[in-house]
This record gives sequence, structure tokens and C-alpha cells, in this order.
Amino acid sequence: MIRSAIIIIIMIMCLAGCTMAPAYKRPDAPVPSSWPSGPAYKQAGSDQAVTAAADMGWREFYTDEKLQQVISLALINNRDLRVATLNIEKARALYRIQRAQILPTVNATGSLNEYKTPSSLSETGEAYNVRVYNANLGISSWEVDFFGRVRSLKDRALEQYLATEHARRSAQISLIAEVANAYLTLAADIENLELARSTLATQESSYNMINRRYELGSSSELDLNQARTRVEAARVDVARYTALTAIDGNALNLLVGTPVPAELLSEKLDATATPKDISVSLSSEVLLQRPDILQAESMLKAANANIGAARAAFFPTINLTTSIGTTSNDLYNLFKAGAGAWSFVPQVILPIFDSGSRWA
Repeated sequence: MIRSAIIIIIMIMCLAGCTMAPAYKRPDAPVPSSWPSGPAYKQAGSDQAVTAAADMGWREFYTDEKLQQVISLALINNRDLRVATLNIEKARALYRIQRAQILPTVNATGSLNEYKTPSSLSETGEAYNVRVYNANLGISSWEVDFFGRVRSLKDRALEQYLATEHARRSAQISLIAEVANAYLTLAADIENLELARSTLATQESSYNMINRRYELGSSSELDLNQARTRVEAARVDVARYTALTAIDGNALNLLVGTPVPAELLSEKLDATATPKDISVSLSSEVLLQRPDILQAESMLKAANANIGAARAAFFPTINLTTSIGTTSNDLYNLFKAGAGAWSFVPQVILPIFDSGSRWA
């Protein structure tokens, strides 16, 4: 009988592999299938020596060493990226939990059951105590996945995990781009601030000279007022770029997640190495490699798998509980010959009425 039960369990595990999820078909992308032609477009194949953007890492694209160090600091310290990474760990754990439900959970148990029979129920007319020792190895309430509900839930958890991973990649790419943009903007504003200060010094020197000539009577009051206007305009530029430099520095520190060391900042935009050229003659299929699009597709696949789980909920649920072990009223005789015991308890649950929750 035990051998028959084991054979039945193995057959059930082999048969429980179907799923009711609809076959997934990737939607057609609403983009042109070929590269446009004409004088405004670069001909495909003319930049074969240039690396495609999808095949290039961020260190290959941003070649400036200081900028690379700032981006590395951001990848380590940025709070939003940390949250995205922790969400991956959470989704991975949920997927492992859901995947584990496909196979039965085997537990070893030991128990002592002691009860007293009163004299009124005793055949001898005297009360007595009964002790029963048990040691079992068995499966507790394993859902046999005949209709693919558990497998569909496993597929949904897998796609949600992949979507979380794509979301982290998307957040990382966005962070790198924002840090680089903030870094270059700060360098440009620092250079503009130095230029504004130099312009202010020049305009003040010119104003002093014209003022001296005005005092000597060789310049008119109009020339003096025009020189004063140019000085005030230069002061406005200095104040504006001073504020912009502070704003850019605060924005960069916020993105990096920690104050950026002064030695990593560039004081001139020309001193920063320009990003590497990328190929512009790309197929529209490159869109399928974008993390945000891959994330959306994974969520679509998760919803597709959820349809299979919802369909399977209309069919019976088959649960299996079985165990094999020993039973004795004496602990000393628990593992001796003749103390073997087993149980095989299949259960079928058929939904009859649930107030429309399955249809919802």
C-alpha cells in the first residue's frame, strides 16, 4: 500500500504541469520597420566603426576620470537606487517562496498524545490513562497543481521579479545620465561665473577710466551712464551665475547622495573629456533593449500569467496529506518492528458559491 501511494504521488507530480494562461504574444511596436532615408538622415553603414549605444557601458561612454568617480559615488550612495536594489531582493524572495509551492513540503514530526478515559466510559469500570507516541515523515496539505494555478502564480512572481530588475537598471541609467548632466552643467556655470567676474572687472576698469575722463571734461555724461549700465549688467551676471553654481552644486550632491569632493569638480567645461560617439543608424528594435520597455513587457507577462491562475480558480483544488512513521504507547517500543503506521488523505475542494469573487 505504501508503495502504491508513492507511485501515485510521483504520477501526480508528473501530470501536474499544465497551465491555463493564454499564450503570450509580443505586441507589435508602433514604430517604422526601417531606417528613414533622405538628405536629413545619416545613411546606415557609414558609421560601422562607431560602437552601438546598447553595447557600450557607461564608463566607455563617459571617459572623463573625475566624472567617472562622481558617478561611482552616486551608484554607491544614491538612496533611490538603494531602494530599487532592495526591491529586487524582495521580489526575488517572493519568487522563491512561490516557486517552492510547486513541490511538496516534507516534514518530520514527533508527538505525544496523552488522554484520560473516565470510569463511566471504561469497559472495566475504572479510569485509565492512554499515551500514544508518534514519529512521522510526511507531506502536509500539498496542492496538486492539475490545472496550473500554482505554476501560473510562480510565472507571475518570476515576471514581477524580472520587472523589478529592469526597473533597477532603468533607475541606474537615469541616475548616471542625471549625474553627468548635473556635473557638466555645474562645470559650465563655474566657467560662466569666472567669465562674468572677469567681465565685471573689465567693465569696472573701463568705468573708472571713463569717470576720470568725465571729471576732466573729455567724456560726456552719456558715456559715463552707459559705462555704469555695463557695470551693473556685469554684476547681475555675477550674481546670477553665483546662484546657479550653488544650485547646481546642491543638485549634484543630492543626486550623488553625499557631498562631492572639491578635487573631483571641473572648473572648466573644456577640461572635461567629451562623451564617446555612438552609432546613430540604429534599427527600431533597439527600443526592445530599453529597461523601461522590458519592465513594461515583464509586467504584461505577469498579468498574462495571472489570467491562468484566475482561470484555474474555477476548477477543483486537490490537496494531498500523507505520512509514514511509527506509533506506540511506549516510547521504548516506538522504533521496534510492528510499530509502523501510515496515512493517505486526499482532499478535493470544488467551488460552488463565492458571491462572485472568482469572476471579479
